[in-house]
Amino acid sequence: MSLTLAVHVRPGGRRDAIDGTFDGALAVRVSAPPVDGRANEAVRRLLADAFGVARSAVTIVGGHGARRKRVEIDGDEAGLRARLAELADPAS
Repeated sequence: MSLTLAVHVRPGGRRDAIDGTFDGALAVRVSAPPVDGRANEAVRRLLADAFGVARSAVTIVGGHGARRKRVEIDGDEAGLRARLAELADPAS
């Protein structure tokens, strides 16, 4: 089972964080610059930690060179969806 989601990435930030949603996508900030795939790796690491899965379970399947990405996370779909709901609404 897996979950595919849209992610809006802001590279070069002060710290790595998930900031709720932006334009229908999960908003992610990473400190890594968008050079040589470093921001993409930072996104994979941040999402793996946030969803409680191994980094190898997080795959960027679209938008490798863009801010808007499609990311697939392998794991229990129900658990991943519940965690996504928590992350999408940081006030809860």
